[in-house]
Amino acid sequence: MSLSFSFLAANGTDSKTYKGERSPCDPSRVLHVRKVPIEVSEAEVISLGVPFGKVTNLLMLKGKNQAFIEMASEEAAITMVNYYTTATPHVRNQPVYIQYSNHRELKTDNLPNQGRVQAALQAVNAVHSGNMSLSGTATGSDGGMMPGQSPVLRIIVENLYYPVSLEVLHQIFSKFGTVLKIITFTKNNQFQALLQYADPMNAHHAKVALDGQNIYNGCCTLHVEFSKLTSLNVKYNNDKSRDFTRLDLPSGDGQPTLDPSMQTAFGITVSSPEPLARRICLSMQTMPGALGPLTIPSSAMTGRMTIHGMAPTVIHSVLLVSNLNPDSISPHGLFILFGVYGDVHRVKILFNKKENALIQMADATQAQLAMSHLNGQRLHGKVIRVTISKHQTVQLPREGQEDQGLTKDFSGSPLHRFKKPGSKNFQNIFPPSATLHLSNIPPSTTDDFLKDLFAGSGFTVKAFKFFQKDRKMALIQLGSVEEAIQALIDLHNHDLGENHHLRVSFSKSTI
Repeated sequence: MSLSFSFLAANGTDSKTYKGERSPCDPSRVLHVRKVPIEVSEAEVISLGVPFGKVTNLLMLKGKNQAFIEMASEEAAITMVNYYTTATPHVRNQPVYIQYSNHRELKTDNLPNQGRVQAALQAVNAVHSGNMSLSGTATGSDGGMMPGQSPVLRIIVENLYYPVSLEVLHQIFSKFGTVLKIITFTKNNQFQALLQYADPMNAHHAKVALDGQNIYNGCCTLHVEFSKLTSLNVKYNNDKSRDFTRLDLPSGDGQPTLDPSMQTAFGITVSSPEPLARRICLSMQTMPGALGPLTIPSSAMTGRMTIHGMAPTVIHSVLLVSNLNPDSISPHGLFILFGVYGDVHRVKILFNKKENALIQMADATQAQLAMSHLNGQRLHGKVIRVTISKHQTVQLPREGQEDQGLTKDFSGSPLHRFKKPGSKNFQNIFPPSATLHLSNIPPSTTDDFLKDLFAGSGFTVKAFKFFQKDRKMALIQLGSVEEAIQALIDLHNHDLGENHHLRVSFSKSTI
């Protein structure tokens, strides 16, 4: 399906659900950009796409504050949408919103001003391909590295009174351009990070603006310098490292991963690093009023961070889940599944559009974690999409309001996995896999009983084994990842008798 200007003018493109929340279309190389400032130039809009691949066409609808960007490939468009799902892009200090279009290509040959658009496309694509590639290598006009202009920044956070998470750094630094990758680590008892931009000029602007600034009032001081590295190699997406262009990466074992060149360059020892949550706990034990690990400081409990000279950044903990199977989904099922990655407080399946749901997590870190692991997974035969919602809370229905049981408050549930600060569950978060980890098994329970439990629930049991040293735990391999996701939803907290309820989670191991 091609896209023409007359079609847009007649039909508009702002269909909305749930007070402005728009359900995503299927992936397409044509992307729809909303809330575009009227004074914006073609080059500025094109620049949103070039970090992810070649931009092949553009349609500006300034009267509607909209634009359409056509990427060279669907893969590039998917990477771009995945990235901007977690980092709202800004043009002229205004947030813009990017989603898939329901059109497959742009047909703009006969439109006015397309000569100017084509000139802008050639100029921006040429500059970007000449100066910067997605691998992070910046070059000057002579083909060499521009002096001091690496796209990678080294960040040191001093006076760490409050915990600074990877997500907090991303929120701050994405104001200056497209952040591709972040790795956090500890060196010389200091919390540090390596952060790679799509463009070395973004790194330059961020360094000038943020070096010496405090994240919170009077503490968490940023020291920012250019790195000697020109690109980062991120192997895992977890609370210590993240590649925002690769949502498919595994979570690993929760430890920071640096390639040998980085370890050599920085003298970083990663053989036995101290977990971030524990490190924060230790540094805060003597500080009155400090909060526990993996939480937002009290000054930011409203979901805002303030850096001098910058507008407050809103951190959202509500997820929008779309493309659900309305015949099979329930608030409880979503609570159990998303509860693998954080404590779910509320779930709302939308009354008039039951393929969509809002899920409120305990904090923004857990929301990011759930999104990175569950976006693109199959549930009840459909590939679900998980994005950050613009809503800050999920509203409970008013008394007497018809709801059909679609909204549930789980804030007091005993099934939360992460209530205890420093819980081992934080270190055992893995992406969905066909192998499930079972625990809290009574001593008298046999392997046949557990295999029959899963097979009797309609799942294909391919392998099973108890842990040799602890028969309270076992691994069970099912027919597919989708089966394992459903089995976790159905059988987590299943009553095994003897006052034992089965605990089910995803395993990184195979049998």
